[in-house]
Amino acid sequence: MSIAARSRHVSAPLGRLVLGRLLLLPLLVAVVTLVMFALAQRTPFDPVLAALGERALTMDGPTLEAMRARVSEVGPVQQWAAWWGNALQGDLGVSSSQRLPVAAVIGQRLPWTLGLMSVALVLAVVGGIVLGGLAGTRPGSWADRLVGGGLLGVQSAPPFWLGLVAVWVFAVWLEWLPTGGATAPETDAVEAADVVRHAVLPVCVLALSQLPWFGLVVRDATRDALAGLPVRAAWARGIPTAPLLRQHAVRPALLPLVTVLGVRVPELITGAVLVETVFSWPGVASATVDSALRLDFPLLAALTVLTTVIVVLGNLAADVAYRVIDPRVGERDG
Repeated sequence: MSIAARSRHVSAPLGRLVLGRLLLLPLLVAVVTLVMFALAQRTPFDPVLAALGERALTMDGPTLEAMRARVSEVGPVQQWAAWWGNALQGDLGVSSSQRLPVAAVIGQRLPWTLGLMSVALVLAVVGGIVLGGLAGTRPGSWADRLVGGGLLGVQSAPPFWLGLVAVWVFAVWLEWLPTGGATAPETDAVEAADVVRHAVLPVCVLALSQLPWFGLVVRDATRDALAGLPVRAAWARGIPTAPLLRQHAVRPALLPLVTVLGVRVPELITGAVLVETVFSWPGVASATVDSALRLDFPLLAALTVLTTVIVVLGNLAADVAYRVIDPRVGERDG
């Protein structure tokens, strides 16, 4: 098959896959936001007090009851329809917790979260390939036992615990790095060196929380590949170790790694929420926690949409990469 024919053979299923997911995305986002408004309607907390904040202390009881009655008259479907009606016109509302337009809050915080997640994901993937490949190509060795045990130990630790340990060791005890924030509190300007210094701990903790998933799957895939007949036959033919590992161990390990990449996107967002909270990182994830605690529904709805879109596009990117690496997957799925 020529290169052009092979390209057409691969691109046709990919096009159908991408088109189908993109057509499904608006429906999925609509359902997720509707569920969010339905759950918010049944919250045990008082949305009127949450919206008013300290201003509620200056209001009398009948006024507050009248406001609660008006809020309860509006059902979740009406709230959902009204929010989408405004959102489609570019009006995402005003955040009651941040006292800013929702679009401004997301615009200010999203780059911090994307930067944190991107760097952490790259470090976790590269570290997982190196450690998993090191352990997988030496099954039963001290390196295999050390790497496997270490990755399993880190995998059992929640991200917030890793963050607290990192703060205690590197910020409080050794005093090498700041405890939190993205810049020094005494400076108004954002300097790259200052941001990098503040980002070391949250990036490393988030990367460390994701590292075991990639490292363990690469180790297992490498082991399985090296135990297969093609590798044994290659060993018998005297093929040098380096090209043998590159052709018969590294490439087979990429497929499960890509699958795990797609699956880990929601967990990466969850980990970012915890890490940003521990380190007071000014990103979208920490704003999600604030909006949920303060019943800030306009901001929570916008962040729900944003999170859903990121998860769907992340899984789509993983599926596309999977089919590019191994076109047989697309042939089987049709």
